[in-house]
Amino acid sequence: MKKLLLIGFAISMFVACQQKESRYTQQSPEIDIVKAQIANYNAMNYNVNALVDTCKVFFNTKDNPILKENLKAYHQGNDAHYSQRGFAKKDQDYEMVLTDDGHTWVNVWLDWQGTLKGNGKVIDMPVHLTYRFVDGKIVRIVGMWDQTEIVLGLQDIEAQNNLPEIEEQ
Repeated sequence: MKKLLLIGFAISMFVACQQKESRYTQQSPEIDIVKAQIANYNAMNYNVNALVDTCKVFFNTKDNPILKENLKAYHQGNDAHYSQRGFAKKDQDYEMVLTDDGHTWVNVWLDWQGTLKGNGKVIDMPVHLTYRFVDGKIVRIVGMWDQTEIVLGLQDIEAQNNLPEIEEQ
């Protein structure tokens, strides 16, 4: 009986000490891929090699995704409004999560800053991005941020450009 009890205890200790796969981490190859994507964005180098061909990108929407082949044009169109823009190098937070369904996601919280070309207004805003990975490749990107300040700034520039000139008397 004593031997059976010791064997049972040894088995329970062995099972308890087994390393389980981490469902959360702040260091992974996937996080390194996302960090490279952020660095490419800041350098205005829109390398999309880490994305699968069928990758869908949802920025501030759950409908109408941007497809991989249109992502560069999307960023270049937005860049036309700024004299400078990019994510801050400080206060970046990255995490990789393995969901209950076995999906791998990398979540990112960043601060973005841009200066509007038309009036020099500086816009600071927090941005949340999340990347889903399958076999080391990005298959989906979701980004959320409050665009209000940008929209109002662009509307202000448009209004200033459309003011009638006051004739000198």
